[in-house]
Amino acid sequence: MLSNANSLHIRGVSINWDKIDERSYLREIEAIKDLDCLSFNKNITIFVGENGSGKSSLLEAIAVNYGFNPEGGTKNYNFSTYDSHSELCDAITLSKGFKKPGWGYFLRAESFYNVATAEEEYGMQSLNPQHYHERSHGESFLQLVHTNFKGNGIYLLDEPEAALSPQRQLTLLLEIVNCAKEDSQFIIVTHSPILLGIPGAELLSFDDGKIHPIEYEDTDSYQITKMFIENKEQLLKRLIDG
Repeated sequence: MLSNANSLHIRGVSINWDKIDERSYLREIEAIKDLDCLSFNKNITIFVGENGSGKSSLLEAIAVNYGFNPEGGTKNYNFSTYDSHSELCDAITLSKGFKKPGWGYFLRAESFYNVATAEEEYGMQSLNPQHYHERSHGESFLQLVHTNFKGNGIYLLDEPEAALSPQRQLTLLLEIVNCAKEDSQFIIVTHSPILLGIPGAELLSFDDGKIHPIEYEDTDSYQITKMFIENKEQLLKRLIDG
């Protein structure tokens, strides 16, 4: 049973656009350029939408404002290989719940190698090295999940499916659901039709000019995957023949 809004660690986010430069690219992103506030209603929220629709930009801003390292990791991480996060993190205010999380993690696919390197260094200092680089990308990713997902936590995941096979995505889905049952909160950006199917999750679409709730079967990820599986030959012929 997923928790309701009253028990969330992050209950919502508001944006002060006066703190964002008039020439900022953020003002050109349709889904967020008119966004004043956004509330979270369940402890698994999934951002879905086309590339460039603002999903990762908003998730990154929430993570950095909350105190996570921009490239990922726990709130204890302090490293930087490339400073790429936007000014949005300084323009938002988070509405936090009364209960303080006991743990948290910001995981983004694009900087996972850098985080894995930092994980090994921190692990050696604590005499608990994980040796992520000695595993495959997907194996090291799941090991990081097993090590860091706990109850009463806050977890922000940006395209976590990138390293995982469909079978391993189901493993991740189970980890998320079990952790959420122990009062953890997840905000996830994904294109995966498997992760989008997490039972009870709130799906928020960034398409069509504004952020809005969407049903699983109405997402492009589901519809295109279904179309491909059911009409593969016809669809490929149409694409290839132009």
